[in-house]
Amino acid sequence: MTEEFVAIEHQNQVAILKLNQGVTNAINGDLVHALDSAIKSQAADPDVHGMVLTSSNRKFFSIGLDIPHLFALGEKNFRSFYQSFNQMCLGMLTSTKPLVAGITGHAIAGGCILSLCCDYRFISEGRKLIGLNEIKLGVPVPYVADCILRKLIGHRLARDVMDSGGFLEPEEAQRLGMVDRILPVEEVVSQSVEKARELSSDSLEAFALIKSSRVHALKREITAQLAERENAFIKCWFSDDARVRLKEAISKY
Repeated sequence: MTEEFVAIEHQNQVAILKLNQGVTNAINGDLVHALDSAIKSQAADPDVHGMVLTSSNRKFFSIGLDIPHLFALGEKNFRSFYQSFNQMCLGMLTSTKPLVAGITGHAIAGGCILSLCCDYRFISEGRKLIGLNEIKLGVPVPYVADCILRKLIGHRLARDVMDSGGFLEPEEAQRLGMVDRILPVEEVVSQSVEKARELSSDSLEAFALIKSSRVHALKREITAQLAERENAFIKCWFSDDARVRLKEAISKY
């Protein structure tokens, strides 16, 4: 089964969702809609016991938000996109079926966020960069990702990652706890599938309850302030400083 923006394959009762938005897999409304629909449909399929999120190419897992497209949107349309993106991320975070990120290429900003919403992250060896560079664009790290990262690696390390806006190579990302395994690129997807299968091989019901216990307080923390934080992000996105920085970023595309 192939869709325009997300290709779906099945292997050993695991759905492999391949981001398929050109080489960079830039995140816009079309990709959010396609990925959200794919995740929901596979989560509801009784024949699917786990999922892997990866890319259709080995250069980019995802470059992050589609800045040239999103920059041109007015506030109403951008707000609609941003709220949909956050709800998709929450859906990934709380999915009752195992979700493993198979990172075969660079996972930048929004791409890094997608991987953080998964249960495990396997990344290709070599110079595959991952990180949250939002501060360099004049905007904060989206609140959903901020909360997940702090929970995952601790407040101090998360502070350093987000305040610096730098990109990490696989070894540093693993040292910090942002990724779980580093693998040869040709093994990333197969090992991710095996992990998803392993996680669902005993009891899907038990896995769902264990995961719910792990993310329940995190989801509550996020949803309590999400609307307020979304407003703050959108205000920052349309600020004069961010407009200048985003234009500079667009010029490098």
